[in-house]
Amino acid sequence: MHKVRLNNGTMIPAIGFGVFLIPDDGTCEKAVGCALETGYRFIDTAAAYMNEAGVGRAVRASGLPREEIYITSKLWLQDYGYDAAKKGIENSLRNLGLDYIDLYLLHQPYFDTAGAWKALEEAVDEGLIQSIGVSNHTVGFLEKLMPRMNILPAVNQMECNPLFQQKELRKYLKPHDIRMQAWYPLGHGSSALMQNEVLKGIAEKYGKTVSQIILRWHVEEGIIPVPKSVSVQHIRENFDIFDFSLDENDLQAVRSLDTGRGSHNPDDMSYGEKLLKAYRIHD
Repeated sequence: MHKVRLNNGTMIPAIGFGVFLIPDDGTCEKAVGCALETGYRFIDTAAAYMNEAGVGRAVRASGLPREEIYITSKLWLQDYGYDAAKKGIENSLRNLGLDYIDLYLLHQPYFDTAGAWKALEEAVDEGLIQSIGVSNHTVGFLEKLMPRMNILPAVNQMECNPLFQQKELRKYLKPHDIRMQAWYPLGHGSSALMQNEVLKGIAEKYGKTVSQIILRWHVEEGIIPVPKSVSVQHIRENFDIFDFSLDENDLQAVRSLDTGRGSHNPDDMSYGEKLLKAYRIHD
């Protein structure tokens, strides 16, 4: 498994397997099991996905040593604030059935992020979490939160794909050595991305699929993609990206596709309340 170094000196696999919207009715466990069998060693879940338990079962059923599997989860908005975050971390560990979590993120940038971050920092000191980071944090949110941090985020997981490349944010993260992770790296399968003629041409050149070209572009840009699928074929296809490299002309061609527009705007402060109403993970 190809790995990259985070700003705290730990190593993380160069591609992850996401489980967003995969139900915890056996489907999640089966998909994660297939991913681990394929060669993935980085599984990305979240409290709000309601499938941490399924991920934990799949990890134990795999027979792989715990230290070979990199697990990420995320604290949900209901558990923001210092005291609530301490309980949220405990719940994630309990749901996963693990003694520690490799990477734990603030899932969204709203409400008491500073209090929640303090709890994450203490969990690092206590050995419950190895690395901490954020998700969906734009430059504005980071500029507000980072002065209150004792530990800088190791990663910022954001929507990112060739049509929305997060160039401004990536420029901001670089001097802090904060690694970009990508959710929706394949644009949630949008035809605008998957049927793009430039990408199709590059895929034909390398004898690869459009998905493989996109995921390889992420890796070569230093971005860690976290694709999700329940299809055995797609799980295996998405992992098969380490036997070729894109040349500079093709990298530039993909870079030229950026529209600067994503599926939503995290800077819309009303979005936090909408998310709280949409996702209630406990009473």
